Amino acid sequence: MLVHPQFDPVAIALGPLQVHWYGLMYVIGFLGFLIIGKMRSKEPNSVMNPDRVDDMMFWGAIGVVAGGRIGYMLFYNLKGFLSDPVSLFQIWDGGMSFHGGLLGVILAMFLLARRWKLNFFQVSDFVAPLVPIGLGVGRIGNFINGELWGRATDVPWGMVFPQVDNIVRHPSQLYQAFLEGLVLFLVLNWFRKRSPPVGAISGLFLVGYGIARVIVEFVREPDAALGYVAWGWVTQGQVLSVPMILLGVLFMWFAYKKAKA
Repeated sequence: MLVHPQFDPVAIALGPLQVHWYGLMYVIGFLGFLIIGKMRSKEPNSVMNPDRVDDMMFWGAIGVVAGGRIGYMLFYNLKGFLSDPVSLFQIWDGGMSFHGGLLGVILAMFLLARRWKLNFFQVSDFVAPLVPIGLGVGRIGNFINGELWGRATDVPWGMVFPQVDNIVRHPSQLYQAFLEGLVLFLVLNWFRKRSPPVGAISGLFLVGYGIARVIVEFVREPDAALGYVAWGWVTQGQVLSVPMILLGVLFMWFAYKKAKA
């Protein structure tokens, strides 16, 4: 049995200025996007350039934060939002949704594609292999904060989160960091080097993330405000992820069908 180390959520404190680990993970994710994105923008036949990567980072960051917060309130805490709409802006209290953040990023990519007169999938195919960087470090931030823990288990690597209770639980944050971060990053970057048709990389991202999320939700404790949403085992995360898988398969099918036409 392992015990969560109970990290101090504050990574750096300089007088009244405090930098939290979770915020630092966002910074690392954004920097990783910028560094690797600019390297890729210099590859032959790339439709991007370093300036466009800067634009994607700026507007994408806004999409992640705004979409993530709005999505959390709508998907996971609608009652709280309706009773206190101002809570939407209380980001310091926690609460971000990946699916909401994804919608925010999609809107940003759509607007940038129009500005640059590119196909939407040309932009999204460039962005998709970079997203797992932020997903992986974000889940590590969840682990450091001791939040989004797993369900009770008897596996040898089970962990007690003392801030919750004395039950041995799955360290599901680390499962997600591995699957949504490292594995998805490697798969997408392996796939893109095989020059797939436009739209296929975006489709594979949706499929890969959706499958990873559905799997981990079986061992992750459901959101306290919602619990299980169907049949005593289906979670909100799974409900939101299954359409991603179906849409991703559709994108890949259309991409290859168009390439053969």
